[in-house]
Amino acid sequence: MDFTFSEEQQAAAEAARGVFAGVAPDAVPSPAKTQGRPVAEEFDRDLWAKLADADLLSLLLAEEYGGAGLDVVALCLVLREAGKVLARVPLLESVAASAAIQAYGSAELKEAVLAAAGRGETVLTVAAHGRTGHDGAELAVAARREGDGWVLDGVQTAVPWAYDADLVVVPAQAGDGRSVLAVVRPGEAVLAEQVSTAGERFAEVRLESVRVAEAYVVEEAGAWEWLRGVLAVGTCAVASGLGERVLRMTSDYTSKREQFGHPIATFQAVAVQAADRYIDLRAMEATLWQAAWRIASGTRGALPVAGDVAVAKVWAAEGVRRVVQTAQHLHGGFGADADYALHRYHAWAKQVELSLGAAGAYEEELGELLAAHALG
Repeated sequence: MDFTFSEEQQAAAEAARGVFAGVAPDAVPSPAKTQGRPVAEEFDRDLWAKLADADLLSLLLAEEYGGAGLDVVALCLVLREAGKVLARVPLLESVAASAAIQAYGSAELKEAVLAAAGRGETVLTVAAHGRTGHDGAELAVAARREGDGWVLDGVQTAVPWAYDADLVVVPAQAGDGRSVLAVVRPGEAVLAEQVSTAGERFAEVRLESVRVAEAYVVEEAGAWEWLRGVLAVGTCAVASGLGERVLRMTSDYTSKREQFGHPIATFQAVAVQAADRYIDLRAMEATLWQAAWRIASGTRGALPVAGDVAVAKVWAAEGVRRVVQTAQHLHGGFGADADYALHRYHAWAKQVELSLGAAGAYEEELGELLAAHALG
């Protein structure tokens, strides 16, 4: 693969840096202070409007829908910048869902959703965690044809931004075992509030005989697999940006904190730990760009793209955890201060790790892919 970013991709990242420059992660309360309540009732609407004005919400859309026609690599570059400032917006979910609708949806659905989503007027989210957070999300909801539409029954847990979204993309299992994507209005479901590890307002979405028009169900093969891959690499990009900012915070702190008359950054034990975390970040980046490039280019490889995504998820889940744990350790007692921004980054890192899932599960998935390839 080619690790060189195009001018258009770099321009998207530069635009994102400009938008996120004014975001202060420590302006939002730590979840440790909110006593089990969300840190805020809704996402950052002002930031959302700025992202729309910078054309970053239409990044993957074609020109006919007001978009730039860029790819998943460009989205990941923007998401890395979002991760650095803990941007409280459904950027990944809405952009990825819009791109899936553009690639696989009906003409009616595209016309109804895409242009408005690119302008930030319609907010989308995705129910990607299933009923328990462990099984496939498509297995949590049953979809059956009835008349001129579909009927959905099931429960999806930990749906981000569900209370604020205009539409929720719900993967479901059709009667013949196929996976479909249904686009549902939150008001048609029963929502129960959940609070994420990062303190954000999530929801359990209960679908009880919810009717969906034929045009709002995406039946094309591969749609959910593609969307699931984009959500995965996008989350890895957030982890990469978050980890980079945390390592920078740690470097700044250890360069100023003195013991025995010297900055602790000059101590070998501190330098070695920081170096190990730097290696983690570089590995996270390399595997992220490999997976994003495979999805964006559609290039065939020795393994299915799911193998590259699994590798990226393993490194992101374990890497971001190690980065924040080392940061807490090197900050000493200061790192546990809920008024200091590091506490917010630690909570977000844990949420990202949970969203990606246990690294061991993806190591097992990768092993199965390797075994199947060897047998093939």
